[in-house]
Amino acid sequence: MSLDDLKIIFRDVGNLLLIVSLLALVSITVPLIFKEYSAIYPMLVTSFISGIAGICFRFIGRTESELQITHAMAISSIAWLVIPIFGSIPYILIEGMSPLNSVFESTSGWTGTGLSMITAPSQLTHTIQFWRSLTQWIGGVGVIVLIISIITRPGTSMYHLYRAEGREEKIFPRIMTTVRMIWWIYFLLTALSILILLLAKMPVWDSINHGMTAISTGGFSVKDSSIAAYDNSLIEAALIPIMIMGAIPFLIHYKVLKGDVMAFLRDVQSRTLLLLLFLAGGLLVAENSIHYGWWSESVRYSVFQAVSGLTCTGLQTAAIQTWEPNAKLVVILLMLLGGAAGSTAGGIKIVRGAALFAGIGWWCKKLSLPHEVVVVQKFGDKVLSDEEMGSQLNEAALISFLWVMFLFTGIFVMLHIAPPLYNVEDIIFEVVSAQSNVGLSTGITSPDMMWVGKLMLIFNMWIGRLEIIPIIVTFKLLLSRFA
Repeated sequence: MSLDDLKIIFRDVGNLLLIVSLLALVSITVPLIFKEYSAIYPMLVTSFISGIAGICFRFIGRTESELQITHAMAISSIAWLVIPIFGSIPYILIEGMSPLNSVFESTSGWTGTGLSMITAPSQLTHTIQFWRSLTQWIGGVGVIVLIISIITRPGTSMYHLYRAEGREEKIFPRIMTTVRMIWWIYFLLTALSILILLLAKMPVWDSINHGMTAISTGGFSVKDSSIAAYDNSLIEAALIPIMIMGAIPFLIHYKVLKGDVMAFLRDVQSRTLLLLLFLAGGLLVAENSIHYGWWSESVRYSVFQAVSGLTCTGLQTAAIQTWEPNAKLVVILLMLLGGAAGSTAGGIKIVRGAALFAGIGWWCKKLSLPHEVVVVQKFGDKVLSDEEMGSQLNEAALISFLWVMFLFTGIFVMLHIAPPLYNVEDIIFEVVSAQSNVGLSTGITSPDMMWVGKLMLIFNMWIGRLEIIPIIVTFKLLLSRFA
């Protein structure tokens, strides 16, 4: 890594910190509205420190060099570590949380995870409640995607940054136009989500916050026991389509809004999402039927948690820690797979799972036919050649392997520090929830957790948000600098 490479990285991380500064400044409207005047100073401090840091980073990174894909991956990896640190300042100054707990909460927010160090969200100031929701809402699409919509640069540079946050599909040929359309769609879906919750009789403030965290598949709540606090089946039913909307690719939303309603059913990820919800939801209902005693109760809680798990939202209506291991396993598999690529959801992504499944049939055909025969494979609405299918399968297999490897690392560490009352399946559940950026919990995540466990889950959340490859590229770049 050359000095010029470092300048490029510093320059764009500085730009991202300026965005954090702006968001903190905008958030001051909340303490003004709710007369929480003591929270204004901490938000100004957050804005000032983030802004000064951003300006310093930009000054250090003064260069006209064009950004390459390796730079973009390094920027993305470093930014998703640095931004939560600056985003933790309001938790420290307003709520008096410890630095580590604050960074954990901030990381969980920006990565759209939803695991929390806060035991009583309902007791928080409106300022912090909104800050938690805002970080998840911005993090759902990605702070880098936000900055692309603001800063004009050569298209290639912008596309590199776009890809570094785990996005591939373009709505329009120009990446700037694509990103701005994504934000327009996101605003529309957020407004629709808030309206749906208001119609379900959720209070206005709660609707705003839950609308933001549900469509972003983040899962932070303003209630102590999440959605279970309402004990309202109408609110639960209203949240299900919102969570599903958050897990559908923006490209499909765009096509539907343009009048192509059948685009949803033609899309392989969207079809697979519905099929998985139907199959896994039914299986979970059956597994929990004895636990709840009544089928109606099992349907109510099992279906909601199946949707929350697969879409990686993390809103919770049930005490999952009391479920049988088989039921927990179903949710673990749903969280592991996650939502669609090109959406706000986390996990390995449905498209990779579908590619691996299709690859089994493709590989079996290749084994049973002469070597010189070219085997084409239909994947969604595309027909892939041998080379294209092999490339897609290799990418899906590599990401899945690395994903599982880091999962086992987290599980190994948590097995040593989790309290004895938690079983192995509870620990696996918690780590999968962190790395898939879900937020469902069996109760292990808490302010009393050992610092090693907090750092491990922060690492898992970071790894999961970036889908691993950018982090590996970043480490390679840094090692080459000091080699």
